[in-house]
Amino acid sequence: MTAVTPDIFVDDRLARRNALLLALAQALGGASASIVIATGPLVGYMMLESDKSLATVPVSAMVLGTAFGTIPAGMIMRRFGRRAGFTGASLLGVCSGLLASFAVFQDDFLLFSLACCLGGFAGAFVQQYRFAAADTASDAFKPKAISWVLAGGVLAGIVGPQTVIATKGLFEPILFAGTYLAQAGLALIAFFLLMFIKIPKPPRISHAKAGGRPLHKIMLQPRFVVAAACGICSYALMSLVMTATPLAMIACGLSETDAALGIQWHVLAMFGPSFFTGNLIARFGKERIVSIGLALLAGCSIVALTGIELAHFWTALVLLGLGWNFGFIGATAMLTDTYRPEERNLVQAVNDFLVFGFVAAASFSSGALLNVFGWGTVNVLVFPFVLLCLGLLVWLALAERKAVTTT
Repeated sequence: MTAVTPDIFVDDRLARRNALLLALAQALGGASASIVIATGPLVGYMMLESDKSLATVPVSAMVLGTAFGTIPAGMIMRRFGRRAGFTGASLLGVCSGLLASFAVFQDDFLLFSLACCLGGFAGAFVQQYRFAAADTASDAFKPKAISWVLAGGVLAGIVGPQTVIATKGLFEPILFAGTYLAQAGLALIAFFLLMFIKIPKPPRISHAKAGGRPLHKIMLQPRFVVAAACGICSYALMSLVMTATPLAMIACGLSETDAALGIQWHVLAMFGPSFFTGNLIARFGKERIVSIGLALLAGCSIVALTGIELAHFWTALVLLGLGWNFGFIGATAMLTDTYRPEERNLVQAVNDFLVFGFVAAASFSSGALLNVFGWGTVNVLVFPFVLLCLGLLVWLALAERKAVTTT
C-alpha cells in the first residue's frame, strides 16, 4: 500500500524552494566528506610513525560516524523538526573542522580521527537532505526533488578538491591545517542556508497513532525490503570498488594523477545525472531505473575485468558512478512509498543506518580484499549482489501485481 503525503503538506512551490536550498547545502556538506576522503589518508600517513597501514582510519572513522549518526538524526528531527536538526548538525560540522585543524597542528592522530568521526556524524544529517526535499512535494515531484538535492553533489565534487588545492599550504610547513579550517567555514555557510528551509512537522493524528505503525511492520513490507536492499547494494558495491580502484591503478603502473582524475570523473558520473534522473523515474518508473543502475554496476565490473589499461579503469569508474546514481536515487524514491508522514524520520534513519553500516563494512574490507585476493575478485563480488537485487525487483513486481488482482 503506497503512503500518500497529506494534502496539508503538498506544496510543490515550497518543495522547489526547499530542494534548491538543500541542494546548495548538499554541495557544502558533500564537500566536507570529499575533503576527508582526499586528505584524511595523507594526514594520517604523515602523522603515523610506524604502522602506516592505519593511514586510512580517518576515512573509515568518518563512515562509521555517519552510520552511528543515522538513528539519532531521525530521532532528533522527529522531535524538533528538520530545520533544527540540519542547522544543529551544521554547527557540529563547524566544530569538527576546527577540531581537525587543531589536531593537525598538534600532530595528534587519534584526535584527528575523532574529528573525522564527528564530521561523519554531522554527515548523517546531510544524508537526510534528499528525504527532506520530498517532504512537501507531491508524488509526481518527489523523485525530481530528491534528484535536485543529489545534484548538489556535482558542486561538492568541485568545491571539495578546489578547497584542498587552495588551502593545503596555508600554514606551511604544516600541510592541510588550513584545509580543515576551510571545511569549518563551508559548514558555517551551510548553517545560514539551512536557516531558510521550511518543512512543517507531521501532525499528531491521535495519541495512539502519534508514533505511526510499529517499525517491524513497516520493515516487513515487501517494498521496503526491496528498496532497502537495492539502496544498500548500490551504495556498498560502489564503495567497495571505488575504494580499491586507486590502489589497483597504482599497482598496475599508472600514476597518482591518473588515479585522481579517474576519481574525479567517477564523482561527476555519480552526481551529474541527478539533473535528469528524477525525470527518468517519473517517465519510466522507479523499479526500471533501479534495474538500469544495477546493470551499470555489473557493466563496471565487466569492463574492469577485461583489462588494466587506463581506459579500462576510467570507463569502469564512470559506469560505477552512473550505476550508483540510478540505483541509489531510484531506491530512495521507492522507499518514500513505504511510510506515512508521522513515520518518515524513523524509517529514513533506519534505512540510512542499514545503508551506511554496509558501506562502512565495504570500506573496511575493500583494501584487504584487493591485497589478499586481487583486483579481479573485488569485481567478481559485484555480480551475485546485483543478481540478488534484480531477483528481488522481479519478486516485488509479481507480488504487487498479485495484490492488485486479488483486491
